Amino acid sequence: MSEATPAARRKARRFTLQALYQWQLAGASVTDIEAQFLANNDFAKADRGYFHDLLHGVPGQVKELDELLTPFLDRRVEELSQVEKAILRIGAFELKERQDVPYRVVINEGIELAKVFGAEESFKYVNGVLDKLARKLRYAETAERHTRDE
Repeated sequence: MSEATPAARRKARRFTLQALYQWQLAGASVTDIEAQFLANNDFAKADRGYFHDLLHGVPGQVKELDELLTPFLDRRVEELSQVEKAILRIGAFELKERQDVPYRVVINEGIELAKVFGAEESFKYVNGVLDKLARKLRYAETAERHTRDE
């Protein structure tokens, strides 16, 4: 049984990124991709429930998530690398739907995924986009931080 520790969620996000990458490229059903991932990967230390929520939540809201991201992008969503696109969609979903996850955690996790899987400087891009989106979606939470930091 997996638990909801930060490390277990980090592993779930990593699996979600890989599964979304496959979904974006192949367009296979999310349910089939999920079954394949559960069969072929060790989920002992991953939060399976979080993986499921992200993997089904992102494709279920992909149009809305892309619309939320668009004002903060310097190019069209279709022009993003597949890795950046998946990371930004996960981050946007978490910022929008997972109020239990602090926005700074969402941004940091996106940066870490970009450092591992993205192009050399993509973590900086992910950081900038998610930070701006957080200010929009989590205004009260981000305003509180900026007030404290001054």
